[in-house]
Order: sequence, then structure tokens, then C-alpha cells
Amino acid sequence: MWDTATFAIRNSFIHLMLIFKKVADLRQWLTTQTKPIGFAPTMGALHEGHLELIRMAKRDGCIAVASIFVNPTQFNDIRDLEKYPRTAEKDIELLLTTHCDALFMPAVEEVYPPGLNLTIELDFKQLDKVMEGEFRPGHFKGMATVVNRLLEIVQPDKLYMGQKDFQQLSIVRDMIRQLALPVELVMCPTVREPDGLAMSSRNVRLSPEMRAAAPIIHETLQWAKTALKKNHSAAEIKAEALRRLSNAGLQPEYFELVNGVTLETIQSKDDFLFNENTGNSGSIVACTAVFAGDIRLIDNII
Repeated sequence: MWDTATFAIRNSFIHLMLIFKKVADLRQWLTTQTKPIGFAPTMGALHEGHLELIRMAKRDGCIAVASIFVNPTQFNDIRDLEKYPRTAEKDIELLLTTHCDALFMPAVEEVYPPGLNLTIELDFKQLDKVMEGEFRPGHFKGMATVVNRLLEIVQPDKLYMGQKDFQQLSIVRDMIRQLALPVELVMCPTVREPDGLAMSSRNVRLSPEMRAAAPIIHETLQWAKTALKKNHSAAEIKAEALRRLSNAGLQPEYFELVNGVTLETIQSKDDFLFNENTGNSGSIVACTAVFAGDIRLIDNII
């Protein structure tokens, strides 16, 4: 039924994790499960942030399913696709430590069968046009398409995604709403290095100099949160944040304070007391993207 079964011994007991490469095999196995399915889609090169998604699924009492699929449709630069790290053996070992139940590692033709156009055409309003959308055209359309396709394959009860990719998570939430998909989206807090740098597959590519400078990203986000509480305007906070990042030797691409529901830019914390367009009140999110040398890093704070 399945392509591969792998196991490892952990503290004198055996943990079995099934590895599937075919959609039909995974679907057949999933139909035999009686517990809720918790799903964490990834592109591999796993780190603690990814592993925490699986741990949360297990804590929620779910059968934990991960996927590793480097999705070609969300790379607007072919060089990024070619450079993306592929560390399957290491990833499998890491997943075993979390007691992940199943791993889906499909070929491109399994996810995108030849002759089928699975691209989704949804209006995300401004969600996919600001910040990352401005600098990475086409990225979110490809991302939404692959997440929708993986949800169609796995049919989970809960979908686990990380806060670090806040804009991505916001678009997936809106996609779930528009398509009325029967899945609960669970946001997992960003996992950080001891010095505050958000864990990312790209961190290993940082030069020693840039790795030493990168913690200023989180420090600046924390400063922005304090400044907003002290009633500094968004324009003042943005200008100072960009200055701090640049002075540390980084090249900021954007630094924005946005409504945590609509991703609309705010001017002050009073802007979010009540949003007439959505009827929602909740959070303000500071989001940024910077180049540390030639490595692009993103982060945010609520």
C-alpha cells in the first residue's frame, strides 16, 4: 500500500513513520485512520519551526502528517528554486524525533498531473498585493494553488502553519474562507534562535558577518511594538526601523505596520480599534523583509 516504511529507535522504543510518494497510497492509508488528521505542509530543509508544527498536531491528539514538496510554481526566480536546499535524509531523521506518523514526498507529476490545470483563481483583494506580493509577483498564486492541492489530497481536519510567514498564512485563511474548505487553520508561533533570529531554512546560507547582524531584525520589531504603545506614528516607526536595519549592514526591502486581518497599512494604533470594512478588531502586525548579503529574510511581530 505504501512505498516506504522507515523507523528509528528512540530511547529503547521503535517509532514507525510511513513515507508515501503516491497520492493513491497516501489516500488509502488515511482512510484507515480514526483520529483527526493534522497536516503540516513544508518544502523541506526542516528546522525547529517546522518540527513544532508536528509537535502541536500531536499535542492536539491528531495523526500528524507532514509533506515535503519543493513547489516550482511559487518561485518567481528560477535561481531560488535551483538553490533551495534539499536534505531529505536529515529531514526524515528530524521528523522521526517528533513522532510524525506519515510523510508525503511526492514527485511534481503527482501533485500536478500532466494535462490538468489546478491553478486556483481567487480574488484576495489586497492580501496578495502588498509587502511580499509587491516584490514577489506570482508567488502567492503558486503558494495558494499548491496548498489547496495538498489539502485536497490529505483532507486534514487541522492545517498547521507558522506565524513567520504571516502574509502567506493570511492568504491561506482567506482561501479556506472563499472555498469553504472543511479545515481548521492553526497558527504556530515563530520559533527563534537564542539571539532572536527567526528560524529559517535560509539561515544556514548566511555569512558569519550577516549571521551576526541578523538578530537586529527581531530587535527592531520589538522596538516597533514598544514605540507603537508609546503612540509614535506608523510613519515615524517605519522610518526609524529602516534606519536601524540599514545601520546594521542589512538592506531592508520593506517595513510595514498592518491590520492583522486585512493587511492594510495603519497610521497609528487607533486605526485598529475597529475596522468598518471587516467589523473585526484584533491585532496590528509589524512585518519586514531584509537582505542580509544576498539572503532574503522575513519576520514579523504581532
